[in-house]
Amino acid sequence: MANVIVGLALLAFWLYCLFDVITTPAEFIRGLPKGMWVLITALPAIGGLLWLLAGRPPLGPAVPEQAEEPPPAPRGPDDDPEFLRNLERRLRDED
Repeated sequence: MANVIVGLALLAFWLYCLFDVITTPAEFIRGLPKGMWVLITALPAIGGLLWLLAGRPPLGPAVPEQAEEPPPAPRGPDDDPEFLRNLERRLRDED
């Protein structure tokens, strides 16, 4: 029973590392090209350990290159002074 659990854990670890290599963008992979990491990760236990230690991108938060100002929030017609002036002018013209 213990052999089955260890085998399933190794299989899960190997699949996690393989999918992690495949889904990581190539520009974030450290050390070797992405294709080489896929081949290295094909080695069941050692390849996954090498990927996690030497190839995987750091886990730190991404730092934005430039902080952009958010676009201005949409304004309703009753917040727009130009709209209110035009509305008032139209209402006077109708009378």
